[in-house]
Amino acid sequence: MSAWIQLLQIVLPSLLTAGVIYFIIREFIKSEEKRREAEIRKQIISHVTPMKVQAYERMVIFLERLNPNSLVLRVNKHNMTNKQLYHALIQNIKQEYEHNLSQQLFISNGAWELIKTAKEETIKLINIAYSKVAPENSSNELSLTIINAVSSIDKKLPHEIALEYLKKEAAQFL
Repeated sequence: MSAWIQLLQIVLPSLLTAGVIYFIIREFIKSEEKRREAEIRKQIISHVTPMKVQAYERMVIFLERLNPNSLVLRVNKHNMTNKQLYHALIQNIKQEYEHNLSQQLFISNGAWELIKTAKEETIKLINIAYSKVAPENSSNELSLTIINAVSSIDKKLPHEIALEYLKKEAAQFL
């Protein structure tokens, strides 16, 4: 019997020590995993944040360029017809939009929906203005029709609404 007691005196402290070591190592491994995960998240954020800022910058530029007044002034060239200007305006909007499609990865769905709406509403405004002019006349006629249509709108234009939304959203993470 005393052999059992001696064996227990040796085995029991060894088991107790092994159990304590097991729990200490397990907790150490868990804390190391958490630390590594936090470090990886930090690295991801440090790489994604500049891309996110760039996406907001590019979409602000797109919305500013979508302003019908600046769009008409930028696209209208001397000796263009209304038809040529109309096609150039629509093509310009679509090309810029397609150029910036990838930016939706870095901005919210709400912001992207407002940007799409601004694009569509601007095209709609141009279509309405174009329907009021003769295609073969000077592009100055379509330009003035668009500018007058914009000035007659009492509320904010869709690109202005989207721009405000983008600025507020960007300010939240900067």
